[in-house]
Amino acid sequence: MRIDLNQTQVLVVDIQEKLFPHIDKKEKILQNSIRLIKGLKLFKLPFVLNEQYPRGLGHTIQPIKELLNQETIHEKVTFSCCQTDTTMEQIKKNSKKFVIVFGIEAHVCVMQSVLDLIEEGFTPILIIDCIGSRSKHDMDVAIQRMLSIGAIPATYESILFELCSSAKNEVFKDISRIVK
Repeated sequence: MRIDLNQTQVLVVDIQEKLFPHIDKKEKILQNSIRLIKGLKLFKLPFVLNEQYPRGLGHTIQPIKELLNQETIHEKVTFSCCQTDTTMEQIKKNSKKFVIVFGIEAHVCVMQSVLDLIEEGFTPILIIDCIGSRSKHDMDVAIQRMLSIGAIPATYESILFELCSSAKNEVFKDISRIVK
């Protein structure tokens, strides 16, 4: 199934100050997430940014926050982003079938959000190299479960070029520079 640019939105899950330092391979996840966000912004896709209990876990880490400074932050206490009314209302209001999903932790908030997106009739695109957990094992099991129920796996680079579709696309050169 090809991902349709005009039917795509983005869900950013809990990349927060007090949790992020404990994530396995966090430096690579951050680098990939920055590239992903920069590329997705070129397509002018709607972003839905979430923070899990920011009083306890802090806010979105600065490098991500700087890139998404115009986005509304949806605070939540539920693990699934989709069980927070304002988040789910925004996702439905965007009215786009495909939801690019990335963030932390893969086996808790990311996975539960993906489960609920599928239940609500959306198609989650799981950016495998932009998600993480404290342990690799938890992340691996979560990825298996999400893929087994219908999430579509992608990497940040593969999704950017799929949305670009052609070297004739006006953002192709910018995307190429981002992924190098």
